[in-house]
Amino acid sequence: MDSRAAALLTLTPVLMLLVAPHREADEGMWTFDNPPTEQLRERYGFEPDAAWLDHVRQASVRFNSGGSGSFVSADGLVMTNHHVAMGSLSKLSDAENNYAADGFYAATPALELPCPDEELNVLVSIEDVTARVREAAAAAETEAERAEARAAAIAAIEKEETQATGLRCNVVDLYHGGVYSLYRYKAYTDVRLVFAPEAGVAFFGGDFDNFTYPRHCLDVAFFRVYEDDEPAKIEHFFEWSDGGAGDGDLVFVSGNPGSTGRLNTLAQVEYMRDVAYPRALRLIRTLLEGLYAYGEGDEERMRQAKSDIFSLENALKAYTGYLGGLQLERVMDTKRAEEAALRAQAGPANAAWDRITETRATAVRIGTRAYFSRLRGGLAGTARQIRRYAEETAKPDEDREAGFHDSQLESLRFQLLSPAPVYKGLEEVWLRGSLAVALEQLGPDDPFVAAALGGRSPDEVAAEAVAGTRLDDVEVRRALLDGGLPVVDAADDPLMALVGRVEAIVRSLEDTSEEQIDNIEAAASAEIAQARFAAYGLSKAPDATFTLRLSFGAVKGYEEGTTKVPFKTTYAGLLDRSASFDNADPWTLPDSWAEAAEAGALDLATPINFVLTTDIIGGNSGSPVLDRHARVVGLIFDGNIQSLSNRFVYDEEVARAIAVHSDGIREALRSVYGAGPLAAELGSSRPL
Repeated sequence: MDSRAAALLTLTPVLMLLVAPHREADEGMWTFDNPPTEQLRERYGFEPDAAWLDHVRQASVRFNSGGSGSFVSADGLVMTNHHVAMGSLSKLSDAENNYAADGFYAATPALELPCPDEELNVLVSIEDVTARVREAAAAAETEAERAEARAAAIAAIEKEETQATGLRCNVVDLYHGGVYSLYRYKAYTDVRLVFAPEAGVAFFGGDFDNFTYPRHCLDVAFFRVYEDDEPAKIEHFFEWSDGGAGDGDLVFVSGNPGSTGRLNTLAQVEYMRDVAYPRALRLIRTLLEGLYAYGEGDEERMRQAKSDIFSLENALKAYTGYLGGLQLERVMDTKRAEEAALRAQAGPANAAWDRITETRATAVRIGTRAYFSRLRGGLAGTARQIRRYAEETAKPDEDREAGFHDSQLESLRFQLLSPAPVYKGLEEVWLRGSLAVALEQLGPDDPFVAAALGGRSPDEVAAEAVAGTRLDDVEVRRALLDGGLPVVDAADDPLMALVGRVEAIVRSLEDTSEEQIDNIEAAASAEIAQARFAAYGLSKAPDATFTLRLSFGAVKGYEEGTTKVPFKTTYAGLLDRSASFDNADPWTLPDSWAEAAEAGALDLATPINFVLTTDIIGGNSGSPVLDRHARVVGLIFDGNIQSLSNRFVYDEEVARAIAVHSDGIREALRSVYGAGPLAAELGSSRPL
């Protein structure tokens, strides 16, 4: 038992095992300081040692923009998904070179393209800081004061550690306030593009095939990290498997799942079902409509919008799946049963569930207003961040809101001063869409709507603010950041003025939400966490927090109705699916693949995708799939539609993660793209 368990549990280890739930399923996104060793030993006869865990942790990579990756050579080569790389691909593209659609390959490091604002993080260490965070709040009398004390303690820890180590340091809240862990990261900001296939094969089947299986996608991309203008020398990287994933094999996924709600109360889950997901879907549909209209009939504008369209379509399908899962009685029945079982053992802590339930009415009213009271879009977000930066950095570090502490400013400035291209027409679509939905959902008399529009239409306000802003100039942004609040207040910029008109209203909504919802839920959730620890200890993994986790499972097909679904698909299946649709979009094979097939260069038995039972969620995209020897056998890129309800209740029967097969990746590099040197580098310690 580790120090966290000793501090939190009141039961002896023997009693803890007696009351802990017996878990035979491959459930859990486990932190590296609490790996699922017992489950692995009992179910698969394998127990990773400390050296194995340290190696996997240090070879795993987080894309700070969202997504996961891994080192796959000693020379800083990083593997992830094409769709994780989409942001960088789009920023590097222009009217002459559409790397997102047409692909890219740098045959030598000299040809690799620097990515303007990509930051990669490697988890160096984890330290329990629960006692210090709790002690800071112990003397506070109200929930608001306790929340402020915890936030101040977290800011102090992050600042101290950042100054002492030079690393990126974040305190992570686990088990909904049950545990606080300090995560120290090494950050790489010189990141260069090495390879990406064409979008047509990376996202083969498009939105029709998204979240389905069987799939046939080469959803892979490679970057390289540099230090001092040279490829970084990496000690921990994953070797490449010969043969890849096989049916029934034990496999692991090391990545950064974004968020789950398995430890949420029933009232919180019902809120997601009845309020949060429906309102998100309304906004997404409006924004998609605007983006498609922007790109219609114009190839260059569609190129500009494609990355945003891809992200929103993916979110639309995901949220629809999450909502559909919560509308299934079996899912809600499971949540009811889990909560009832825990509450039966919780004693006085039962009142915590009731306090959360009482906040739901406030969440419907305030939460909905806060959700739609936002100016969306890259430039609008930048304007808001610049104003917040000026306001927050004028305060002592411990009094600032999250995201603006001293330990976080370097990364924030790196993003705000990105030289990536800005397309004002696209920015206008986002801003107009967010204002239109706010007007529709909140009405013209709502304080935010009235301040933002001033009686004018969303079209007029968005057009004026975007056309007149100079925030697309990096040096203008730098001057505002360096000038402080007086310079920001005096800025003669219509987008900054728009943000200034609504900021006090947005802040007020945030303060009300914090006081009447967040602080109450934080305190109640911490009590529930204590009850959960008392009943189950650390036998259940915490909810996902976009921090590094280890999942395990087996390569395994499934049955759907009366149909048996195979564990893998092949190049032959890819060609057949394209031919079955007469090579029509989105099943059009790129010319490179058509030519390789005609030349007989493809081994049609080569696997391209496969399914596995490992527990994943959004954010795991780009995670390596590893065998028990920590060798790459695949690359996570999706889940089937049945897996979406895993956000709240894990189901192993038909829910599956979907991965690109390692043999398919290497064979494509050699036989389709003429990228033999890159294929040879995979898993290699040879010098470039």
